[in-house]
Amino acid sequence: MMNNLTQQNTFFYNQIAESVVTNEPIFNLTNGGKIKLSKSAVYLINKLTQYEARSPESGGVLLGRFIKDSKNIVVDKVTTPMKGDKQTRYLFKRLSPLHQLIIDSEWNKSNGTCNYLGEWHTHPELVPTPSGIDIRDWKRKLKTDTFSSRFLYFIIAGTRSINMWEGDRRTNEIRGLEPISDI
Repeated sequence: MMNNLTQQNTFFYNQIAESVVTNEPIFNLTNGGKIKLSKSAVYLINKLTQYEARSPESGGVLLGRFIKDSKNIVVDKVTTPMKGDKQTRYLFKRLSPLHQLIIDSEWNKSNGTCNYLGEWHTHPELVPTPSGIDIRDWKRKLKTDTFSSRFLYFIIAGTRSINMWEGDRRTNEIRGLEPISDI
């Protein structure tokens, strides 16, 4: 049974979760296009945000589509932590082969229109910034992962905002993307 303090904390965290990101965030891309996160992707990310002191980092892959005849992208789906992934308060490491199985399955089901777009994870901070480990891991992915575009996208969800970065496979540079309010 919950005591009064636990009930208050649960209410407080639920209020934060409801006020954080419930829309479809859109970011400007460096090529002039835009990238949008679907409500379903945001919902799953928000569900795993680290509002409580004991919550571990969570993460997964970004799946979505390149909009025909434009420079725009939509992140339609995300995977979430699976058995075999490593999670601690300050670390998420995607180790489960199930993420790749989902990437392959979504690609096949969509006849090649649902693509691996990048990675996401949480940080236990209000406005998230990448750690040195994050940057090194992202640059490694740019060199070693198989993907169909020049760029990979990386999301970190904090307790107040979701931020996004773009990695360029040609230059191995990581750039922060600016959020906007409409597409």
